[in-house]
Amino acid sequence: MKVLISDPLAREGVDRLKEEDNIKVREAPGLSQEELIRTIPEYDALIVRSETKVTGEVIGAASRLKVIGRAGTGLDNIDITSATKRGIIVMNTPGGNTISAAEHTISMILALSRNIPQAHSSLKSGEWNRKKFMGTEVYGKILGMVGLGRIGSEVAKRAQGLKMRTIAYDPFISEERAEQLGVTLMDLEDLLPEVDYLTVHTPLSSQTRNLIGEREIALMKKDARIINCARGGIIQEDALYQALKENRLKGAALDVFEKGKPFDSPLLKLDSVIFTPHLGASTKEAQKRVALDVVLQVIDALKGGPLRNAVNIVTTST
Repeated sequence: MKVLISDPLAREGVDRLKEEDNIKVREAPGLSQEELIRTIPEYDALIVRSETKVTGEVIGAASRLKVIGRAGTGLDNIDITSATKRGIIVMNTPGGNTISAAEHTISMILALSRNIPQAHSSLKSGEWNRKKFMGTEVYGKILGMVGLGRIGSEVAKRAQGLKMRTIAYDPFISEERAEQLGVTLMDLEDLLPEVDYLTVHTPLSSQTRNLIGEREIALMKKDARIINCARGGIIQEDALYQALKENRLKGAALDVFEKGKPFDSPLLKLDSVIFTPHLGASTKEAQKRVALDVVLQVIDALKGGPLRNAVNIVTTST
């Protein structure tokens, strides 16, 4: 059996896969779509992160493929519908990057509150301007979370440690679970006017795309801040830009973007926005965990073992 790894994967995962009998491994990060389409017919399994786009065309060419493993949580780069129709199992590793993503969200909240990136850049350019970078305490402020799953729950715990009040919108979480977490559940329209900080922790889907748009932003306070370390496209960037430009929001911190690499985004011109290049899961610990998790799951799938974290149900036609 042959496994193709088309995105960079932590060494621990690759080495574990190579130890397995009867499995041949090829590492080929950076393949173009055309190269992937030409290559994929040889392989029984494909392991990706977020860079490889597993389109319907790629899946259509995958005559031997049995499983696609995503080292991470988000699956918007994989055409799950096409994979299901072809009987290909799609699985992810939802728990491996939870702590790293939650910590990055808190880091962005604090960096945004204290203007840390802007002050750093100013000082390195030879300026000493303390008044320009007057900050805001998070103590006693209200953090509103859209999504209270694995990552949202960990963000809530850390925010509570900073003595923030935590409220959330999540139609799939029970009142009992929210109470256990010390979080008050609210409808989105009721939550938005209350928050000092808004974070999102949902997958990107047809239901969540542009979930926070012009109408939702208009409900927020003028000194509120928005943080997105989840998926680009959940927050409508044009609406966010206009609100920030017109001083209808205080600031934003973005780790993910609608276009992946946002070099032509007008948001880059705003001093009230801080950016990181999709670093939410970029810690050594998280990358080791998701690499080992996805490799072990793929091995089980290829060898008839238990299917863990499969996100689709496939049937074999007779």
